[in-house]
Amino acid sequence: MNAVTPTRRAFLQSSSLVFGLVLPAGGAMAKMAAADGGAAPFAPNAFVRVSPDDLVTVIIKHVEFGQGPATGLATIVADEMDADWSQVRIEFSPANDALYKNLAFGIMGTGGSSSIANSWDQLRNAGASARAMLAEAAAKRWGVAAGEVKVAKGVVSHGTNKASFGELAADAAQLSPPAKPVLKTPGQWTLIGTDVPKVDSSAKTRGEAVFAMDIRRPGMVHSAILHAPLFGGKVKSVNDKATMAVPGVLAVKTVPSGVAVYASDTFAAMRGRAALDVDWDLSRAEKRSSDELYAQFAEKTEEPGKQVEKEGDSQAALKGAAKKIEAVYCFPYLAHAPMETLDAVIEMQGDKLDVWIGSQFQTGEMRAIAGTLGVPIEKATLHQLFAGGSFGRRATPGMEFATEAANVFKAWGKGPVKHVWTRENDIRGGFYRPLVVHTVRGGLDPAGNIVGWDHVVAAQSAFVGTPMEAMGVQNGIDGSITEGIGEGYHLPNFYLGQHIMPGQVPVLWWRSVGNTHTAYVMETMIDQLLEAGGKDLVEGRAALMKEERLKAVLRKAAEIANWGAKLPEGRARGIAAWKSFGSYVAQVAEISKGADGLPKVHKVWCAVDCGVPVNPNVIRAQMESCIGYGLGHILYAEILLGEGGVVSQGNFDRYRSLRIHEMPEVEVAIVKSSERPTGVGEPGLPPLGPAVANAWRKITGRPVRRLPFAVGGRA
Repeated sequence: MNAVTPTRRAFLQSSSLVFGLVLPAGGAMAKMAAADGGAAPFAPNAFVRVSPDDLVTVIIKHVEFGQGPATGLATIVADEMDADWSQVRIEFSPANDALYKNLAFGIMGTGGSSSIANSWDQLRNAGASARAMLAEAAAKRWGVAAGEVKVAKGVVSHGTNKASFGELAADAAQLSPPAKPVLKTPGQWTLIGTDVPKVDSSAKTRGEAVFAMDIRRPGMVHSAILHAPLFGGKVKSVNDKATMAVPGVLAVKTVPSGVAVYASDTFAAMRGRAALDVDWDLSRAEKRSSDELYAQFAEKTEEPGKQVEKEGDSQAALKGAAKKIEAVYCFPYLAHAPMETLDAVIEMQGDKLDVWIGSQFQTGEMRAIAGTLGVPIEKATLHQLFAGGSFGRRATPGMEFATEAANVFKAWGKGPVKHVWTRENDIRGGFYRPLVVHTVRGGLDPAGNIVGWDHVVAAQSAFVGTPMEAMGVQNGIDGSITEGIGEGYHLPNFYLGQHIMPGQVPVLWWRSVGNTHTAYVMETMIDQLLEAGGKDLVEGRAALMKEERLKAVLRKAAEIANWGAKLPEGRARGIAAWKSFGSYVAQVAEISKGADGLPKVHKVWCAVDCGVPVNPNVIRAQMESCIGYGLGHILYAEILLGEGGVVSQGNFDRYRSLRIHEMPEVEVAIVKSSERPTGVGEPGLPPLGPAVANAWRKITGRPVRRLPFAVGGRA
């Protein structure tokens, strides 16, 4: 089916009311509208539109790939407007940094659990401005004071006078917006903090939501790509005789990232790809195995590395410690494995470029595609779509997939191309969470108090060698590698060092980034040291914690789990707490030993403080999502480079995900807060692994320091 995307003229029709935040005369959108022959818009930075049929359309600047920001963002606007939730709709914004940038990034993009946090003030003001102008329009119509007009559930009223938003839209569009709209107080909120239904659930349930996989264009061909078997490999020569004999195959082209096969349908393209005979130049490819990388990284962590943080003298403190624990932790490469693999449709009609994609970095990817094709960016249109997951995979700093799709389209050169990665492309395609090694030494005094902590990490950087290196690596330090270490606890005589390791394997941020391994190391080591020192695992943690909000979620998780209660025979519980992306999460996991020798997780109790809970249902869903995603990965998942550097996994048969019967019961407590809202798409993941590992140590008597459990923790 064809995606229907409104034109700028339709977007800015005078019969609709468009609200924004910054309202300078003659703004960029006004110029765009004038060029199109349409009416001047109400404002630049437009986030909400009211149409004559009373529909309130909230313009969403972030990609929606299932984590719920579209619902949260629409809720903020609708509440400040006093719209009725049944009249609220969403529409994805065009690609435009000036109007729709992520205020935390400075460019358009979704990530870092920042969607709600960066938009909170922006969208509250947008909604409040809309509400004020509708009230003013009604006051002028009825000849009353604007302050006497009431707005509730999409209806504006004064005494017996009533009007809907749609009836007032044209009048309100002629008014000047308030310089400082009056925002509601928390006590006046009617939607924020409630479980309003997700705005996209009905469309997805009915199959009406449009993804790049759904797009069909006249004359469109399908492409599949074959990448080198080793990272860093290049095409030397191609024998396509067998491929061209496959029914439906139209052409074979070499592109910078591999060999593309074009066909009348995806299956034919995949069959043609399988028949390719390619001679690869692997002279500069990565040929080290995972075991070799672990050994080299571990050896490096015996050196102090680049100093990230230092307090006191860790070496002297450890030398004089009454008890010491030393550990080497190994974490594998991990793929993101979203259900929808990377895909896009590209088409040129005359000198105009159209792209259909669920883009996480909208302007970055459009610049990459337009630049590759030599098309002026003003001639390029993004048709932003839903995406079926990401977990970081769609947020590559070098816009590699967008560039590849553009090169595949360019090589074809005849009409629209749908470029789709197969699962094997995805699992073997790199851009993994980095392989990481931590070496940690902790010491206790005779009273069981921590007196020293020495910690060195070795990992590849997701920033080095990318356009974002200057931003992500400061003075030779990549903060994502050591994310959160030492930030949550008061640790005397503390040293933290890091080594940024070279490598050809493309690495990337993965759901909750460095916190996925740093929380595991910190929370399992803290647990072991507290136990060795005879301390209570909850109050011992709380005594060391720097922030009251972290203490509060720790104690809340313990409370709802009834921590300390007698457990059934063969069961144990572990606890962990972590702050990431401005949110605080603690979890208690109750486990037993499964028939396969791995932890069977029966229940997870989760406490979260993410500031004002915009939509509690979405928050609970994201905690559950993080727990399920995190559990599958700590138990089963790894990308293993075998002998010669070949990736051993290719699909879900060997890259194991959590299955439905393995999902534990989850109970979520949302801690009441008046702080600004923070993220929930990632912070629920980091505590899960250490909570399970801490419980597993009670059952087996030994810590797990090599993940996944299927490799390093089977009992």
